[in-house]
Amino acid sequence: MTVLETEVGTDVSVLSARGITVRFGGLNALSDVDLDVAPRSIAGLVGPNGAGKTTMLGVLSGLLRPTHGRVWLRGEDVTDASPQARARNGLARTFQQPELFLGLTVREHLVLADRVHFAPRRLWRDMIDPRSLLPASSAENDRVDGLLELLNLTRVAKAPVAALPLGVCRLVEVGRAMAGHPHVILLDEPLSGLDMKASENLLSVFQRVVNQTERDVSLLLVEHDVAAVLALSNWIFVLDFGERIAADCPDVVRRDPAVRSAYLGDEESVENEPEMPATGDEGGVQP
Repeated sequence: MTVLETEVGTDVSVLSARGITVRFGGLNALSDVDLDVAPRSIAGLVGPNGAGKTTMLGVLSGLLRPTHGRVWLRGEDVTDASPQARARNGLARTFQQPELFLGLTVREHLVLADRVHFAPRRLWRDMIDPRSLLPASSAENDRVDGLLELLNLTRVAKAPVAALPLGVCRLVEVGRAMAGHPHVILLDEPLSGLDMKASENLLSVFQRVVNQTERDVSLLLVEHDVAAVLALSNWIFVLDFGERIAADCPDVVRRDPAVRSAYLGDEESVENEPEMPATGDEGGVQP
């Protein structure tokens, strides 16, 4: 039984969308799209340019209201909720271009993000002069140190982000999202502009984040790099021209003729290309 055959609001799905349709004038950007993210899993959302991935991300994050359809977060209907309300209910998001304070260090970014969640009054005092943060409590230090270690950022904790490469800045943004202890993080093209080594490092961190039991977090990975998504994700959703053409484990999606035709080119040409990497867990984990 797939998530789509279960009742919305059960513990099977932490983020659900049903019948999402988005129209811009006479154009259907999305047409009756369903999507689910299981607890402590990595879901991939892929498709060629113009498939509707960015529009779907906007609907899920609350930046865009669907023409039709509903969105549930942890069993609560959040279709009409603001991005801020969804964040309070456990949804976080990163962006293609990291939005960081260039004068702050890696650690200072995570400290500020921690205070948004745990000590907002201290945060307001910090914002008067963000170059001189109030001293951290021992509990705050423990939480931030744990994040730095989890994300492989300990060695650059004192470095200003302006001096760091893009891949590290993406990790800082992930850390800032995680500081609020979200249940779902939407990752918007996190591998864009990265070389192979930086991409591999980022993907290994994503896997470690989901595997850390005390975090209880899921990831929805929106990416153009379909091979990376297939290798990492437990479940894949494929969009093409605003319609969902596949929703299955990576092993099945990899061999789906409709997906290969829409995303990778015509089936005959794909047959002559090397097989895309497997997940390591044959077929991933079905939600």
